[in-house]
Amino acid sequence: MTDLLYMYFRPLTLLLVLFFSPLSEIQAQDLKDVHMTAPHPRLLMTKADEASIKASVKGNGFWRQVDSLLMKAANGALSLPAPQRIVTGRRLLDVSRETLRRVLLLGYAYRMTGDSRYAQRAEQELLSVSAFSDWNPSHYLDVAEMTTAVAVGYDWLFDVMSNDTKDTIRKAIIHKGLKPSFDAQYNGWLQKENNWNQVCNSAMAYGALAIYEDASTLADSVIQRSITSILKPMKNYGPDGAYPEGYSYWGFGTTYNVMLIDALEKCFGTDFNLSKQKGFLESAGFILHMVAPDHESFNYGDNKDTGRMSPAMFWLAKRNNDLSLLWNERSLFKRGNKKKLMDYRFFTLAMLWGAGVDMRHLPEPQQKTWVSPTAITPVALMRTSWDDTKAIYLAFKGGSASSSHAHLDAGSFVMVANGERWAMDFGRQDYHSLESLGLDIWNKTQNSDRWKVFRYTNLAHNTLTFNNCMQDVKGYVCLNGSSSLTKHPSVSADLTPVYPGQVKSAKRQVEIVDGKYVLVSDEIHTGKKSTTMRWTMLTPSDAKLKGKNKMVLSRNGKRLVMEVNAPVKVRLKTWSTSPTTSYDAPNPGTVLVGFESTLPANSHYKFRVKLIPE
Repeated sequence: MTDLLYMYFRPLTLLLVLFFSPLSEIQAQDLKDVHMTAPHPRLLMTKADEASIKASVKGNGFWRQVDSLLMKAANGALSLPAPQRIVTGRRLLDVSRETLRRVLLLGYAYRMTGDSRYAQRAEQELLSVSAFSDWNPSHYLDVAEMTTAVAVGYDWLFDVMSNDTKDTIRKAIIHKGLKPSFDAQYNGWLQKENNWNQVCNSAMAYGALAIYEDASTLADSVIQRSITSILKPMKNYGPDGAYPEGYSYWGFGTTYNVMLIDALEKCFGTDFNLSKQKGFLESAGFILHMVAPDHESFNYGDNKDTGRMSPAMFWLAKRNNDLSLLWNERSLFKRGNKKKLMDYRFFTLAMLWGAGVDMRHLPEPQQKTWVSPTAITPVALMRTSWDDTKAIYLAFKGGSASSSHAHLDAGSFVMVANGERWAMDFGRQDYHSLESLGLDIWNKTQNSDRWKVFRYTNLAHNTLTFNNCMQDVKGYVCLNGSSSLTKHPSVSADLTPVYPGQVKSAKRQVEIVDGKYVLVSDEIHTGKKSTTMRWTMLTPSDAKLKGKNKMVLSRNGKRLVMEVNAPVKVRLKTWSTSPTTSYDAPNPGTVLVGFESTLPANSHYKFRVKLIPE
């Protein structure tokens, strides 16, 4: 089989090696100098790992709780119907992800207990998806997650499956997983610099590593390609770890990236320097600070606000030798919805990477601010305390709408105080709801359909708008000043690049004053024409005007006062967030608050807005 595969793939492999070698000759050379010696199981959990996990479950209450949830979820999977090839819109992704969740759970349960019911049910899962006509290569994430699921199942159950079953699954990995990755109509992700590259390259490597003995030449070409190509998105962790696509996509791309590194180390004894890429290990600090005291995230761009356990953080905490990075993971587990955790396909990885860590005695993080001023998506993350649930949290961003999964939201912020999120972000609208109506939401030109979607525009974010115009898609905003003083952290940005032709200059500074309130300051220079400035803040609160310059926000029996100080007349207002088109999603329980002000030509004004929690 190996020789036949080599004849089939050799021309494509040579082209790929020639194409990718200039990027990283060190990695290409390293692969020739190492040998695969790891027996099955070798992906994620070796035989040695089994013993340490069992010991951790036996001796540690936290991991005993995690194990209990994993076993409960595995028992639930025993009675679920076999997966079917159901494509929703252009995606098979839900089926692929559910298959990965089940295989990890059932495989874990079998390896922890030896109960053959779990192995048999996992084998049924693998045979069912192996019989699919394909794994939907036109949307390659579907192939990637399915290949990962089948590769892990094949590896973990290798010693208990029949030769006929292994042959069927191995052929599926090759023909439905690896082979389409050499087809130019499907493998555009090789050139991408976003999570697609990380997920697809890692998944293809998993497929190759699982069947290595039977197709070593093919496997080597796939693994070498993955090691080299994945450097494209990994460079975006630099210089300091801010992941440009945000919290949720960090959880997707980085989890797969860690999975690849973990597998390479287990199989070859080296990660080919991938973990040494600038900013990669430091990105754990980014995620630590991205979770607010309300246990939700700073969800800019196409991200969900829900904070949940990030299994990759356990791997990164160990690699960084810094257990304070797990500060939020412990509370996210304790406070999180356990059903949602069991439904999360990566939940099993928390046990695989975290076992052995004493979660009862974690050190408190030392820094209360985290600033990345010049990343692809610059962010500043500030808080008054790590252990006070009433602490003030303020997060601010710059960046460009031209980057992956970005919105027109330069200058936007979120604020949490007294356990409530006063200034929020919608995050993304369901992709299928827009794609099914024919909207091209992946076009990033200025007049794209993407900017017809309310949630994606500056009108729906906590930033500025002039004459109801959109921010400039190509404009980029860095953070040009910050202070990490304990009682007065602040950050500033020149927003002018996203308002060309609208104003002469626009600058914003946000700060936490004396640990008591947030101050947002905007300095505006108008150009040759007058303009109407709109200052907005999205909130899930009830809002009432109080005089000419104050608004009181109420939520869950708590209040926040918004006080506007300006040298020119302002009109305090609220704006509805209800959809006005057939494609915009409903936004119940939210309202936009703020003010408008008409600014004459060639004028200069400074606006100061205090957000004071009572």
